[in-house]
Amino acid sequence: MPDYFPPFPQNLRLGLAYASGIVFAQNRTHDGAENRQYNYGAANELLSNLPLQMLLYFNIFYFPCWWLSEMFMLEVKFSVLPGYYQGILVTGVILITAFEALRLYLGYVGNLNEKIPELAGFWLLSFLFQLPILLFLLTDEGAIILPLERAVHSVYLVFLLSELAAAALALRTMSRKLSLQFRLRQFGEVQCSRPADRSPAFSLPYRRSVFPVSAAGDVHL
Repeated sequence: MPDYFPPFPQNLRLGLAYASGIVFAQNRTHDGAENRQYNYGAANELLSNLPLQMLLYFNIFYFPCWWLSEMFMLEVKFSVLPGYYQGILVTGVILITAFEALRLYLGYVGNLNEKIPELAGFWLLSFLFQLPILLFLLTDEGAIILPLERAVHSVYLVFLLSELAAAALALRTMSRKLSLQFRLRQFGEVQCSRPADRSPAFSLPYRRSVFPVSAAGDVHL
C-alpha cells in the first residue's frame, strides 16, 4: 500500500503501540518446532477486521442522518431549555462532530493498513469522548429528550458499542501478530548469525579447533 503521513507524532504512535501491546497482546508463543510453522503463517496473515470495516462504512452514512436529526430536535426545544443546558448541548454536538471525523479516519487507516497506533487512537476516542457524550445526550432527562432523539441516539450507541468490541478484538489480534513477527525476526537473525559450515553440535567451524595447532595438521571435531 502507498505510504501516507501519519496523523500522530512519532512519540505518540510509539506510546499507543506499546500500550496496545500491553493491554491486548497475549504473548504465549513457543519456539518449539511444532509451533514454528503455525507462527510463520500467523505472522503473515492479513488481519483487517471485516465486521469493524462494515460498521465504519455504515457509520459514515448514518452520522449525517444523526447530525441532521439532532440539529432539528435541538432547534425545536432550544427555546425552552435552561441557559446552561443550551450551552452543554451545543458543546456536546460540536465535540461529537469534530471527534467523529477524526475517529472514522483513524479507524479506516488503522484497520485497513493494520496500524496499531491509529486503531488504538480510534478506540480511545470512541471510549473516552464519543461514548460519554452520547450517554449524556441519551440519559439526561433535564435536556428534554424527544422521541426522535432517543431513537437516533440509541442506534448511534449500538454503532459505538459494536465498534468498540470489534476494534478491541482487532487490536488484540494485531498485537499478537506484531509480537510473532518480532519473535520470528529475532529467530531468523539467530539462525543467520551461524554460518553454514559450523558444526551443529559445537557451533564451531569444521576442520578447525579452538586450540592452537601447527599448520601441517588438521583437527576434525
